[in-house]
Amino acid sequence: MPTVSRMRSDEVKRGADRAPHRSLFYAMGYTKEELDRPLIGVCNSQNEIIPGHYHLDQIARAVKDGIRMAGGTPIEFPAIGVDDGIAMNHVGMHYPLSTRELIADSVEAVTMAHRFDALVLITNCDKITPAMLMAAARLNIPAIVVSGGPMLAGRHAGQDVDLFNIFAAVGQNIVGSMSDEEMEALELSACPTCGSCAGMFTANTMNCLTEALGMGMPGNGTIPAVSGKRIQLAKHAGMKIMDLLRDDIKPLDIMTPAAFRNAIALDMAIGGSTNTVLHLPAIAHEAGIDLSIDEFDRVAEKTPYLVTLSPAGPHHIADLDEVGGIPSVLKRLAQGGLLDTSVMTVTGKTVGENLEPVLIKSAEIVRTFERAHRKSGGIAVLRGSLAPDGAVVKAGAVAPEHQYRVGRARVFNSEEEAYSAIKAREIVAGDVVVVRYEGPKGGPGMREMLSPTSVITGMGLEGSVALITDGRFSGASRGAAIGHVSPEAAEGGPIAVVQEGDQIEIDIPNKKLNLLVSPDEIAARLRDWRPIPPRFTKGYLARYAAMVTSAATGAILRVPGA
Repeated sequence: MPTVSRMRSDEVKRGADRAPHRSLFYAMGYTKEELDRPLIGVCNSQNEIIPGHYHLDQIARAVKDGIRMAGGTPIEFPAIGVDDGIAMNHVGMHYPLSTRELIADSVEAVTMAHRFDALVLITNCDKITPAMLMAAARLNIPAIVVSGGPMLAGRHAGQDVDLFNIFAAVGQNIVGSMSDEEMEALELSACPTCGSCAGMFTANTMNCLTEALGMGMPGNGTIPAVSGKRIQLAKHAGMKIMDLLRDDIKPLDIMTPAAFRNAIALDMAIGGSTNTVLHLPAIAHEAGIDLSIDEFDRVAEKTPYLVTLSPAGPHHIADLDEVGGIPSVLKRLAQGGLLDTSVMTVTGKTVGENLEPVLIKSAEIVRTFERAHRKSGGIAVLRGSLAPDGAVVKAGAVAPEHQYRVGRARVFNSEEEAYSAIKAREIVAGDVVVVRYEGPKGGPGMREMLSPTSVITGMGLEGSVALITDGRFSGASRGAAIGHVSPEAAEGGPIAVVQEGDQIEIDIPNKKLNLLVSPDEIAARLRDWRPIPPRFTKGYLARYAAMVTSAATGAILRVPGA
C-alpha cells in the first residue's frame, strides 16, 4: 500500500471524536482494515438512459478492483447525466449544457463532505466529461478521469454508419429518397453497441482531449467500449490513482497552460467538436487559467488537420484506435514541434515519456503534415459585424467549395420555428438560416441543433444552405453550421436585429461573419430592439439563465453582481 503520512480522510475516521463516523461506516460493512487505507472516491455516472453510460457499472467494478489491488478503499457515488441525442430537438435540449454545472457541483459536494483522499471520475458523454474535469480542477486532489469508450460503427447496406446517418435519414425521408422501411432498417443498425457515438462528436472529442490534457490514461479516448482493453484501462487507472496519491500529483500539476495548448492542438488535428470551445475555457477557469477564444485561433493557424473522422470523413473512432489512437496523433504533433512534451500526466510521466514507445501505424488515418487535409485546424473562429465576440464553425466538415458564400437571411426566434420551416421545404438553396434566442442565456442552455443541420444534409441542401445560431451544434453536425454567435440575441448582440432578407457574408478562409448592413443601420436597429420574454421563469433553468455568461467565455456561471 502506498505510504501516505496524513490523509484527508483522517478527518472522518481518526480519533475518539470520530467514533460516530466510524459507526456509520461499519453500518455499511466497511472493516477497520478498510478504514486504515486511503479512501478513494469513485464517481460513477452510470445510468440506463445514455448508451455511453449504460455499461459504466462494469468500468466502475474494474476501477475499484484496481484501487483495492493497489491498497486503497474505493467508495462509489453517483453523478447524473443527460443523453443529448434523446434530448435533441425538443424542450429537453435546454438541459444538457446546464447539467455540466450540476455535475461539477455535485462531485465537489460529495467529495468535500466525505473528505476523500483522491478521485477516479467515470464518465463518457458530452457534458459529463467536461464537468468531471471541472470538478477535478476545482477540488485539486489526486484524480484520474476514465471514460467508458466509444461504440462501434454500425453496418447498413454495406457501409459503416453511425448516429449522424440516421439523423440525416430524416431529411432523406422527407424528400422521398429513403423509404420508411429503409429508415427503420438504418435506425436498427446505426448504434450497435453501448458506448459514446462512434464519430468525432462531442463525447469522443472530450475523451480524446482528456488524454492530451494529461488527465486520462493513454487509450482513454479511443479504446472501444466493448473491448477487454477498456476494462484493463479501468483497472490500471484504479491502481494508478494510488501512485498519484503517494506522489502527491494533483490536477493543477497536470492541467497547466501548456497542457491546455496541447489539448487545443489535438482538437485542431482531429477536427473535434465545436463544443470544445465551450468546455476547455470552462475547465481552464476552474484551474485558474484564462483561456480565451483567441487561443483556439492562434493554435489553429499553425496546426494542420490530420485526422478526418465521421462526420467529416469515412473513418470512425475504432479505426483510429487500431492505428495507435490519440498517442499516435500526439506523436505526429510532437514530431512537428506543436506539442509541449514536458508536461506531467496521470501516468506519473511526462507527455514525452509516454510517447517514446508509440508507433504511428497508418499515414492515411493519421496523416503527415505534408499530406494534411487542411493546413490549419479543423475548427475556425469567425468574427465580424454579426459576431463581434466570435462564432465557431467546424471548418474541416465544410467542403472547400462551400467555405465562402453570401446568402439571404431567413430568421427564426427558436429552433422549433426553423426546424418546421426546413421540414416544410420552405428553405431553398442560397438561404442562410438564422436561429436566435438559443444562446446560453436566451435558450437558456444553448441547445444543440443536430436535427436541423442533419435534415438539411439529408435533403441535399448541405452545400447550398448555411445555418447560423447563437446556440450550438452537435459534434455530429457538418456543413456551414456556425454556432456560438456572440454576443447572443438575449444580450442584444447584432444577431438580435437581423431581418428577413438581409444579406449575410460567410468567409471561413478569412474568418469573417458579416451582416451586410451599414453600421448606422445596425446601431439604429439595436436602439429599437427589445428582447423576447424569457422562456423559463422558475426552476433550475431560470436560475441558470440569471448566472450564465457568454459562449465566448465558456458559458460559465457567475453570481449576479459578483
